[in-house]
Amino acid sequence: MPTRAAALLLCGGVVVTQDPYAAADAAAALVAERTGHVSHHVAVVLGSGWNPAADLLCPPGDGVELSFADLGDRPAPSVAGHVGKVRSVEVAGHRTLVFLGRVHLYEGHPPATVVHNVRTACAAGCDVVVLTNAAGGINPSYDVGQLVLIRDHVNLTAMSPLSGPPPPAAYPVRFVDLTDAYSPRLRTLARDVDPSLPEGVYAALTGPHFETPAEISMLRRLGADLVGMSTALEAIAARHLGAEVLGVSLVTNAAAGVGDSGVDHGEVVAAGEAHAASAGSLIASILARLP
Repeated sequence: MPTRAAALLLCGGVVVTQDPYAAADAAAALVAERTGHVSHHVAVVLGSGWNPAADLLCPPGDGVELSFADLGDRPAPSVAGHVGKVRSVEVAGHRTLVFLGRVHLYEGHPPATVVHNVRTACAAGCDVVVLTNAAGGINPSYDVGQLVLIRDHVNLTAMSPLSGPPPPAAYPVRFVDLTDAYSPRLRTLARDVDPSLPEGVYAALTGPHFETPAEISMLRRLGADLVGMSTALEAIAARHLGAEVLGVSLVTNAAAGVGDSGVDHGEVVAAGEAHAASAGSLIASILARLP
């Protein structure tokens, strides 16, 4: 893909990208320059409370660390549990970009900004993208602390990273097939590591408020097992650029009306931090099985 100058505007403190593909190309070139690696193979995006997993994937001091601001004047996350840094490290023999956090639609960012890091990773050569998140459990069989492979998603954000002007001619058309949005091959590798891993459907909403019991009841009827405020747009952007996607949710709470108590963001982050280390071990074992 050609590298072009990125065109960025600041509007009310929010970064608006005139050409998101140019911005990703420019950020990937910077990653190559700063890390000394022309290309990377795998990208891992860590969700709320998942930062302890980073220490298993990339111990502090290993590799090269950049801030989100280094990737083309990107905004830093404003949400607890999201550090806003990316590490370039070797994981199981694969040159890997590990993103410690993400930004969200509810922080006031457009879809292009939300998926910028994933597009940067793909422009940097990543053909495998692992997306993690903290999720509410709609399926009553899920326990807090359980890892669930995402089999499919329901995008209820009413947004797509492929809306707006069409991609430049050098890129795939935006009418991407999402039949296998979450790679069957990668899910098989994950179950090779842990045959007990369940699979579920993830419902993506914009947030930032948690859902009402009536909304959770609706989502259950739509076939959703998990609910959260991220991941779907990143998966769409990654698939558009030809990467395989593995989605892993960490159930941090029972969704509204499923459990006996309400939902608190601090408890979500705490639950993530309590269980994310084992999740990091799972991801490292999965990457070890990649060719």
